[in-house]
Amino acid sequence: MDLKEAFVELLRRASTDLPPDVENALKEAYEKEEEGTPAKAVLRTILKNVEIARKNSTPMCQDTGSLIFYIDMPEGEKESYYFDIIKQAAEEATHKQYLRPNAVNPITGKNSGNNVGKNAPYFHISRWEKDEVRVRLLLKGGGSENVGTQYKLPHAPLKAGRDLEGVRRVIVDAIFKAQGLGCAPGVVGVGIGGDRATSYMLSKEQFFRKIGERHPEKQLAEFELKLKEDLNKLNIGPMGFGGKTTVLDVFVDWQHRHPATFFVAISYNCWAFRRKTMVIKNGEVTYYD
Repeated sequence: MDLKEAFVELLRRASTDLPPDVENALKEAYEKEEEGTPAKAVLRTILKNVEIARKNSTPMCQDTGSLIFYIDMPEGEKESYYFDIIKQAAEEATHKQYLRPNAVNPITGKNSGNNVGKNAPYFHISRWEKDEVRVRLLLKGGGSENVGTQYKLPHAPLKAGRDLEGVRRVIVDAIFKAQGLGCAPGVVGVGIGGDRATSYMLSKEQFFRKIGERHPEKQLAEFELKLKEDLNKLNIGPMGFGGKTTVLDVFVDWQHRHPATFFVAISYNCWAFRRKTMVIKNGEVTYYD
């Protein structure tokens, strides 16, 4: 098995083939908008773009994002092997133009030209007891990343306390401030608790949930639906032109926090919600949306 080519294929699929659950959500949003409105026209263009990208195996967005890998592996697997093979795959996928060069040295301003550099791609590694390796890939666009933010509760300007109502207020504030800059309609991931770094990590991991997949805890499942309703009442709409659909879904999770801290991290993903999964078992590779 040529694992490098398997990873190149994973990158190609993520960049050019929107997951079915996201595409279906965009189609539902299109049906809800009024004829002759900018919102309807924007969604029509997005859906046509998705179709062309899949047919021609070309990136669905000119910003192919940062490469973020979440890898679960059994004991005995060498992390360094996967780091090396993925970097080789990223370089080849960039050469084949499935990816745009997006790794820039912040000191010199020089682009590496191949999406490989210091801490690029980004890796999150965990060990598990299964006899297979699971690789989850998120291609995270820069525009949507720019509108992500973090709040520390209590937050006096919004009268947001350390409770779910306070969390709701800061999320609504974040999406209202984003307007159309994150390439709406988007998907919102929220991490409650932890420290500053882990709250962001939790918020981004929510992007591996499927559209419509609710939190297993009833209170948070209801909270997600309430947030989706509140955010879509903002009338920001597709690309900020106004309309009924500002977000496709909202995913929230929590983790224990220090008594003195209460962080709420809000990550935003644009309509080009590019995620794919690859499982390696017994020498076989299987891809999932």
